[in-house]
Amino acid sequence: MDARESLLQALEAARERTLVLVDSLPEEQLSVPYHPGINPPLWEMGHAAFFFEVFVLEELDRSSHVDPAMDDLWDSFYVAHRDRWRAELFPDREGTRRYFNLIYDRVGERLRTRPLTAWACYLHRYAIFHQHMHIESMTWCRQSVGYSPPPSTTLRPTGGQLEEGGATERPLGDARVPAGTYVVGMPADSPEFASRDFAFDNEKPRHTVTLEAFDISRTLVSNAEFLAFIEDGGYERRELWSFGGRKWLDTEVDVALVHGHSEPLLRTPRHPLYWRHHQGQWQERLFDQWRPLSPECPVTHVSYWEAEAYCRWAGRRLPSEREWEVAALGNRPGETFRRFPWGDEADPLEVDMNATGMAQQPVTAMPEGESPFGCRQMLGTVWEWTRDQFLPYDGFSVDVYPFMSTLQFGDHKVTRGGSCATSAALIRGTYRQAYLPQRNDVYTGFRTCAP
Repeated sequence: MDARESLLQALEAARERTLVLVDSLPEEQLSVPYHPGINPPLWEMGHAAFFFEVFVLEELDRSSHVDPAMDDLWDSFYVAHRDRWRAELFPDREGTRRYFNLIYDRVGERLRTRPLTAWACYLHRYAIFHQHMHIESMTWCRQSVGYSPPPSTTLRPTGGQLEEGGATERPLGDARVPAGTYVVGMPADSPEFASRDFAFDNEKPRHTVTLEAFDISRTLVSNAEFLAFIEDGGYERRELWSFGGRKWLDTEVDVALVHGHSEPLLRTPRHPLYWRHHQGQWQERLFDQWRPLSPECPVTHVSYWEAEAYCRWAGRRLPSEREWEVAALGNRPGETFRRFPWGDEADPLEVDMNATGMAQQPVTAMPEGESPFGCRQMLGTVWEWTRDQFLPYDGFSVDVYPFMSTLQFGDHKVTRGGSCATSAALIRGTYRQAYLPQRNDVYTGFRTCAP
């Protein structure tokens, strides 16, 4: 398949997934209650189309915008977050859908009829990947407000019920990563940067790191393991929590959705965000359903502070992000570079992505996708917290969209690997994501290292 056909297919796949996520919601659910971690679905749709207007059509053809008066409202840098809920400012479902499809039709027509330079290829791919980021946020929006799962999701039968006193062992134990020099990141410049070697600015430039040997868990931390931390008083034992963690415990604000309205409430966390202990049983909310907690599945929706405190309780630690990438890919100087744990070819069957499984498989599942050192599910399932602040690599240079990374540098923590809600087309082992350490509404989990 040539680059033009590949981009046309990717464009249509992104369009279809977005339309399905909006069209599957009844009218009354388009006006989602306010929540600081989400956006209204119609705004997500309009913003994605606007991004194509700015970074493809305007950049390449100097095309005029469909409605310049709307530009600031679709631009995430200019419209205040709460203003995205002001329905009177924006088109309704049909108006937004027409705008969205009009822009996608124009982009598709351009792809079919105009010369496809390396720069044009790069911009199209950039905008498509940006759209997939918003597809992920539209998925966690449904989880945040308790809507039905995306149509792509298949809810698997629940596992055994998790009562008091779950298992505490780390399934499969640790992988040993030997000391040495490894290759991290993606090339700053590449003749194939529009396709196989596409990367965002924060993944570049590629460089070498020298690491001491370390041991890292072959699996993600499971629900059973995290329950053992809870039952041992993990949330009450303040000596397990750092200064930032204790502050989060004391000031965590939960946006409770009550009768269709959002009300910020102070809460004292005593378990992961979507857990509850109900009628003698631990349960987890998956979209609009409360289900028995599966002990063998990964713990999900935990903040950095919770992951850090668990590690202190367990006598473990979080990996650095470079340790994480080395454990996932194992790239060494002079060897063929691997973009995925299992090799250099993407295979979506090897990962829990695309809002299909939603982290409902055991942490020991999918052995075919193991890393060179035997670590499982290092792509997909959950974004994995690392101990590092999100900072640029030496030699960092801003890409075409200056706000992709720079606004997060310094006060965000690095997560790696993608999640069950991430599009498989977007992810690779070098991909870096950044979240504030208090975020627990996104699909975050973790694995641990020996101290």
